[in-house]
Amino acid sequence: MGAQCSKQVTRRKLIAEEKKTLRELEKSCGCNFPGSDHHPTDRKNWIAGLNPEKIHINQIVWPGTHDSGTNKIGIRMISRPFAQCQSLSIYKQLVLGTRLLDIRVNENRKVCHGIMATYSIDVVIKDVKKFISETESEIIILEIRTEFGHTDPPEFEKYLEEKLGEYLVHQDDQVFNKTVAEILPKRIICIWKPRNSDPPKPGSPFWSSGYLKDNWIDTDLPATKFESNLKYLGQQPPVSSRKYFYRVENTVTPQADNPVLCVKPVTNRIHGCGRLFIAQCFAKNIADRLQVYSTDFIDEDFVDACVGLTWARIEGKA
Repeated sequence: MGAQCSKQVTRRKLIAEEKKTLRELEKSCGCNFPGSDHHPTDRKNWIAGLNPEKIHINQIVWPGTHDSGTNKIGIRMISRPFAQCQSLSIYKQLVLGTRLLDIRVNENRKVCHGIMATYSIDVVIKDVKKFISETESEIIILEIRTEFGHTDPPEFEKYLEEKLGEYLVHQDDQVFNKTVAEILPKRIICIWKPRNSDPPKPGSPFWSSGYLKDNWIDTDLPATKFESNLKYLGQQPPVSSRKYFYRVENTVTPQADNPVLCVKPVTNRIHGCGRLFIAQCFAKNIADRLQVYSTDFIDEDFVDACVGLTWARIEGKA
């Protein structure tokens, strides 16, 4: 018992030190970057506001949500705090400005996070289609994967094509160099990551897992995650020469050996560092590699930071 208490005291000190490291970095270096003062007048239509004929797919900094379909997971005040990573519905996330959704499913077509399941994938599809019907130029990256420990839903590709076929951008490396206007009227880049089925093939309505890469590490230490994100992002080619999307997640993860197991208080250790990370990308000359930037509990400021950098790229300021 004593050894366990000593371990937790040491752990808490380490977390406090890492939070202090990020605070001091922000104090000394600031959070300004090209486009940091830009704020979209209409987040629901922010891509349209940047001119679809001018903006290329590989110039966009895509604001993403981590575990997007967890707003109603579990039982409120009981199990939900251990699995919830977003408080907004899929539709409200999109209206706020989210342009990449991270959806995990089980064999029953239920959205899930680990062993906990929530609503049907139909709810996600309905919200996506509602948003598309209300906008004209917004492109969405829809990542759907079979969650770890589960098997693929039967005939899932067929189901997705029936529901979303008219909006799907087909797998093609040339898409990255095209403008949004050249992609329209197609609206969804759907990346399907099955566990048991064959991956989508070139020319398919779906994109295979290699088109969305990341280097996720399992830690609840904010500075450790922050530095890891910078390290792995720096190893990627610039977006101008890349034929895949690369994701950075501004999140940390509860650990089983720590008394704090609820998602929100843990991820809050890094949540406010969204702008700091972009500023550090410029300081390290790797801002030209940033492309998909995801977070838990997305908010307006995170979206604005991504849109601001996108605007700066289009205007030749970044």
